[in-house]
Amino acid sequence: MPLRATFTGLPCWPLAATLLLGGCQSTPSTVDGGLPAFVSDPMASAPPITQGLDAEGLGTLLGAEMAGQRGDFRRASEGYLAAAERYPVPALAERATFAARFGNDTALMEASALRWRELAPNAQGPNQFLASLSLSRGDWLDSLEQRLAIASTGGSGDIAAFAELAVADEAPLGLLIRPLRDFLDDYTVISPDADALEAQSDVLLGAALIEAALGNTSQAQARLDQVARQAPESEALWLARARLALETGDSRAARDAARRGLELAPDDVRFVLMLAQANIRLGDIQGAEAQTDALLESHGGGEELRVALAQLYLEEKRPAPAYRLLQPLIGQENVPDLAYYLLGAVTQAQGDPDNALLYYRQVREGSEFLPSRASAAQMLIDEDRLVDARAFLRIERMRHDTYFSDLVLLEVQLLDAQGLGREAEALLDREVTRTPEDTGLRYLRAMRAFERGDIDLMERDLRRIIDAEPGNAAALNALGYTLADAGPPGRLVEARELIERAYELEPDNPAVLDSMGWVQFRLGEPEAALPWLESAYARMPDQEVAAHLAEVLHALDRSEDARALVRRIQARGGEQPHIDELLQRHPELGAP
Repeated sequence: MPLRATFTGLPCWPLAATLLLGGCQSTPSTVDGGLPAFVSDPMASAPPITQGLDAEGLGTLLGAEMAGQRGDFRRASEGYLAAAERYPVPALAERATFAARFGNDTALMEASALRWRELAPNAQGPNQFLASLSLSRGDWLDSLEQRLAIASTGGSGDIAAFAELAVADEAPLGLLIRPLRDFLDDYTVISPDADALEAQSDVLLGAALIEAALGNTSQAQARLDQVARQAPESEALWLARARLALETGDSRAARDAARRGLELAPDDVRFVLMLAQANIRLGDIQGAEAQTDALLESHGGGEELRVALAQLYLEEKRPAPAYRLLQPLIGQENVPDLAYYLLGAVTQAQGDPDNALLYYRQVREGSEFLPSRASAAQMLIDEDRLVDARAFLRIERMRHDTYFSDLVLLEVQLLDAQGLGREAEALLDREVTRTPEDTGLRYLRAMRAFERGDIDLMERDLRRIIDAEPGNAAALNALGYTLADAGPPGRLVEARELIERAYELEPDNPAVLDSMGWVQFRLGEPEAALPWLESAYARMPDQEVAAHLAEVLHALDRSEDARALVRRIQARGGEQPHIDELLQRHPELGAP
């Protein structure tokens, strides 16, 4: 692993000396062979330490270094972080961050990166780590703020790429555009330095993409015009221009922008795809197919590229050229499952559900398996063939035992969507009776029982799961949290014991951390609850954890912090039942 390679062959002494020693202590004399001479107390004559490492600091560093050599990255990170707290040396915090990264320890990585940033406030590295961490846990706003901090120093925060991802993943764009606008409003005077111009252009492109997705096309166009004045040869500029034109329905402008992008980057597949998409929308199918044929020829006609191009045509509601692209793959060995999935969708779009069903069923077990079965069943329901859809799913459960629980869940969801809740409940009861040891189905029934307020059935099912699987952290946590949140006060201690068992099994699970904090609060210990909820929110900043954290902050007379947190969550938009419930009980937290 990369970190191990960093450690391997690196003596411990030079690391400590390079980082910290301003002057070595007197060293013991040696005997022949270079080994230190034995004395009863080798430190007896050492002068007091006034600079560099003391014994504890040296021991911490050596322990971290040795842990890294053994591949114990968690201990290595903890050691370097402890050293970085003891000595204000950015390199120690940086080393702690990388060790935590290779150990895949999110909490340690965040703590180390925060210390790194504290010691080196102008460095880009810690903000890059923190931005990635925030994005991985779904905190889009915090990730953007870290990236803007990088941009403010003239570095690249990859904000245009971040904006692309935010638009594709339907992030809270209304929340994200505000700091981008504020940054650009405040960042009017920039140095002529090329890096600073590039950083500002990156922010402008990101803002333009989000403005366009929000429907603010004039603002988006103004941002792109500003980039064009600063960096007219930017590939990212022409990519954004093409995308904006496609989103606003200006297919001719999209075609022109894609052509200009291809002049600057002839090998960039994205411009070829956008040119093809623009031609499709202009009704020039022949031109679009010429582009895709040229692309296939230049890239060897690979399966993945054929599938991607077919997907493009299908999204543009052009099933015929999509089928022509996929047809050469039929019957070949190792055809990508996505190809059969798309063939099913193409055939379905052409009005042939029975053949579409055959294609959907050829998708093997893997990432496309459940989507293909869901599409097939929904297709049959849309054809007013509910009985056939349920028979299809029943047969698939028999053929694919690995997906038994998932396929039952799929049928339950489809029945719910048709307003057939009673049939869904009957199906679930029947399958749980048939397979009483299937804890997945029993857990599903328990959660549905909770949703309709049947706490007794939920508890019976969860108890059955825990008896069969004492190490089932999800069941332990679900039961513990339910008793803590909705159970009588007399069962709070029992709730805490269940959650503690879940915590022993999954100490980094944010849902468990949230439950630990919430049960402490319900037991009347808000100070003990706070660090648990802060840790849970750092890992999973959703509205339920935020509501718990805000309530605890309010109880600790930190109402302004609670209000700020509520405002931050509300700005994301969407349904927020836990925040709504919190404000019903504490309307003062919704005040400005």
